[in-house]
Amino acid sequence: MKINIAARIIKHKKAIAIIFMLLTVISALASLTVSVNYDMKDYLPEEAQSTIAMEVMEEEFEGNVPTNRVMINDVTIQEALAFKEKLAAIDGVSDVTWLDDAIDIKAPLEMANEEDVESYYKDGKALFSFSIREGEEVEITDAIYDLIGEENAMAGESLNTATQQKMAGTESMYAAALLVPIIILILVLSTNSWIEPVFFLTAIGVSVLINMGSNAFLGEVSFVTQSVAPILQLAVSLDYAIFLLHSFAYYRKQVADPHEAMELAMKKSFSAIAASASTTFFGFIALSFMNFEIGSDLGINLVKGILFSFISVMVFLPALTLMFYKWIDKTQHKPFVPDFKKVGSRVVKFRIPSLLLVLLLIVPAFLAQSQTDFTYGIGDQPENTRAGSDIMKIREHFGESTPMVVLVPRGDIAKEEELVQDLASIDHVSSVLAYVNTVGAAIPPEYLDSSITEQFYSENYSRIILQTNTKTEGEKAFALIEQVQQTAGNYYSDDVYYVGESVTLYDIKNTVQKDNSFVNMLTIITVAFVLFVTFRSISIPLVLLLTIQSAVWINLSVPYFTDTSLVYVGYLLISIIQLAATVDYAILLTDAYKDYRKEMGVFQAVKKTVDEKIFAIAISASILSSVGFILWITSSNPIVSSIGLLLGRGALLSFIMVVFFLPALLLVFDKWIRKTTWKANFYRGASKSRDTE
Repeated sequence: MKINIAARIIKHKKAIAIIFMLLTVISALASLTVSVNYDMKDYLPEEAQSTIAMEVMEEEFEGNVPTNRVMINDVTIQEALAFKEKLAAIDGVSDVTWLDDAIDIKAPLEMANEEDVESYYKDGKALFSFSIREGEEVEITDAIYDLIGEENAMAGESLNTATQQKMAGTESMYAAALLVPIIILILVLSTNSWIEPVFFLTAIGVSVLINMGSNAFLGEVSFVTQSVAPILQLAVSLDYAIFLLHSFAYYRKQVADPHEAMELAMKKSFSAIAASASTTFFGFIALSFMNFEIGSDLGINLVKGILFSFISVMVFLPALTLMFYKWIDKTQHKPFVPDFKKVGSRVVKFRIPSLLLVLLLIVPAFLAQSQTDFTYGIGDQPENTRAGSDIMKIREHFGESTPMVVLVPRGDIAKEEELVQDLASIDHVSSVLAYVNTVGAAIPPEYLDSSITEQFYSENYSRIILQTNTKTEGEKAFALIEQVQQTAGNYYSDDVYYVGESVTLYDIKNTVQKDNSFVNMLTIITVAFVLFVTFRSISIPLVLLLTIQSAVWINLSVPYFTDTSLVYVGYLLISIIQLAATVDYAILLTDAYKDYRKEMGVFQAVKKTVDEKIFAIAISASILSSVGFILWITSSNPIVSSIGLLLGRGALLSFIMVVFFLPALLLVFDKWIRKTTWKANFYRGASKSRDTE
């Protein structure tokens, strides 16, 4: 940064502070206008099969897929029919389906197929399927709860969405209430002033609010972005503020004028902050190339966030600090944490075990991280919630039930009847509702009232509703989808569409798996390029990427070895976020190593680097790890929770790898680094410290 730019910022510090405060207030108000989208299917690419199918069904039919269920206890057939009318009368509820839609209930139930009956009515309990109008899930599910009371149960996709909406605000407040004191404590331990942490948090907090307000131009954000982006931005960019104010404190000891000290600090810290921000910036850019747009939504927000944080630290923080620097002087305290003077020697001493241990772990970790049992949706609510306990009650009595809709071209009644029979014979298909088996293939639809036929026929398509007894996702569910597609494909070569929660998750699975290799490779290439430009070296980017990528693989392999499932979206996002957010630790250590290596031998340089930089890296890692673990603890959303757990554990693993594995690599590859780094100018004398290591 040129000094004249720094001087202008300092000269107009009051105006800058006022402008940023006004922007913050405006942004805070603007953020209230940003809606949050909790529907994962909206983030599938436009060419996804389920996206196209949903558009076709919305154009052709008024109703939707009945993805929600209500179980009513202790009712007769007549009472259940009366309840069905009450449920259908609620504004926003449609496509209510029950036993009378599957069989003729005027005939004795004993004459009907037992499996068909028990899919809807069993032991005096009635199970209804229905759909809910999108965008009003909270209001409509509340109205249904008022109707069914405490003794009955409800479950379904719309209820999950409503529950997430209700809990999101509470959980965000809870996360902030836990996180802010922890970050303040960590920052107090890392500084010599009680007020400095307030400056750090103010500068980054302002950038977070401006970023959230800028989302008003986007209109809406995903629930992942709303939950993760603000505190992740805070965690990864606090380092920028720490770099600047530590540099300011150093130059205040060199020059008497605080304004001159700030100019020097801004000039000195600009390159370090820019390098740190660049790796994170370009790493997050890779997210925006995901076809599954939850990733691109998060990526765009994080990229904006890093840019706003950089501007805030380089423009607003100097102005704020110079206005209130006397507060820093008045609130000085002694360091709470002792110097780390012997850690470097121990790291050097254990270099061979560190290398061997990591090299033994890398291959199994790399193989295991892609073999984990993955899930692709939000999943069930916790059992200690009403929604979670309700779904357990429904499953206990009726088992799993996942609806699927098949749209086929209208016209050939005989072909449609054969297809319905074949679909009904597929394993895990518990019932099939179509015109040909509920009204009757012999009755021409033209002779009937539209209220009877509109559920099954539109102008161009026939709608067949399947009830399956699989979960919404998993090997059985996805294999069933493929079998249904193959069966329908035998009758209709094209112009067949499939709609349903399980179909959406099947498309999400295929989309994010395609994203995985491309986006990860793009992240590695962009980060490698930034490292190449920063260090002007061929070898250093390889060493740094091996260090952090090994930590990523070990982190993502833990679910496999602990036999736990992992949300794939979390897996994909964290493989990028951990690399982009924690490579800064490796940059900080390697940059210092390069400087010391010009003055001393390799062993002495590594020891001095570790001793001097371990505390700064530990502070950064502890903040990022705290953010992750608090997200994990406070969020009931499995995607957000899994991102939190992986982020918390990943930050700790990256810290360990940078402190132990990276120094070992620097020692082993010192000669190679010297030969492949432009103007390395490494000290060529004998290492004085090798004999005393």
